[in-house]
Amino acid sequence: MSVCVPYRPEHKKMAADLVKRAHAQNGLAPLDVDRFWADQEKAKQDPFGADIPQVPLGAVLTGECVYDELGVAEDHWRYLHDEEWRLALHRAYNDKAEKIVGRRILPEERVDPSRKYPPVKQLHDVFEAKYEWHDQSWWLQQVVNTQDELASLLDRVESRNIRDFILPKNWEKEKERLLGMGIRCPLYRSQRGPVTFAASIFGAENLIYLIMENPDLAARFRDVILKTMLEIARVLDEEAGYTKETAPHGFGFADDNCCLLTPEMYEFFGYPILKGIFERYCPDPSDVRHQHSDSDMGHLLPILAKTGMNSVNFGPNVMIADIRKYMPRAVIRGQLAPFTYSRNEEENIVMEFLRDFEMARESRGLIFDTAGSINNGTRLTSMRLVMAAIQEYGRYDS
Repeated sequence: MSVCVPYRPEHKKMAADLVKRAHAQNGLAPLDVDRFWADQEKAKQDPFGADIPQVPLGAVLTGECVYDELGVAEDHWRYLHDEEWRLALHRAYNDKAEKIVGRRILPEERVDPSRKYPPVKQLHDVFEAKYEWHDQSWWLQQVVNTQDELASLLDRVESRNIRDFILPKNWEKEKERLLGMGIRCPLYRSQRGPVTFAASIFGAENLIYLIMENPDLAARFRDVILKTMLEIARVLDEEAGYTKETAPHGFGFADDNCCLLTPEMYEFFGYPILKGIFERYCPDPSDVRHQHSDSDMGHLLPILAKTGMNSVNFGPNVMIADIRKYMPRAVIRGQLAPFTYSRNEEENIVMEFLRDFEMARESRGLIFDTAGSINNGTRLTSMRLVMAAIQEYGRYDS
């Protein structure tokens, strides 16, 4: 079932007309491709720009979409680990993309392993969590089940020397070699959000009961997460040769599970972590403070707004008008429902764009994107349909 789309009668008529014209051209929506991409270059520079010609496009398809488009069985493990196969898929996909959307949109270059730093351990490693592969993806496994086990885990986390723990044994040698090539180590500027991370470590229901029944331990859990994040970021900044004053700004979270908490619970547990990270790594108004949460988490908008969040990708039932009410200057990356896109529901794709453009036209700041991940099944013809809808109905200069 598709998301409920609040549209006006003329939206359906406009969508039906565009889709009809696409079907008259073998499924290719009417589009001046060269003009679209030229206008896209201008629009993407500043979604709030007073002179941008059209809504910027964000819903550019990804490697996730190669299987259905090419008629190849899904094999994400091979896609991740067989570079020859992956690049062959990308080339074949790009041959189609070039004809349909006017761009080769997937990378075709090999990754040079000699220019990569050895992997460092991440926050979940510090908290003793392991990833397991099943159902075509990696899944972070729960670490502890009881409050006593959680308290013991926090003891162990707090006792760790983060630098010694996260850096591999060959780090110094590789760092010297790569810095000699002018390559700094990757920084820590994104993280699975506090509720999703805590639910992964302790279990979603356990976390909810913990906050309700044992707020002291919940507060300790929260504070240890924040402290550890700040220390990982500090260590990697230092390894890259930055000081507190020179380190790049900006940070992003992905917190689908934040929807599980009430506003009061989130303000107690999640908000202080975002506040602490943003105050350290996003102190200036122009610094990117981003969150992705492809869930029904609209009840948290007033609290998230207090962080100064200015870049968002929220669930498909969180409407632009509601986001704008609390975040007037946030860039909104949405709000196309991913399943509308992946099921190639042509009229609904256009109607969701018309709905969102109408809500964002006065304020601007919209990048038309999926409210969540772009999934396999989404066809290049649907991406072209979005491009055509933007070009015909989503211009600011008309």
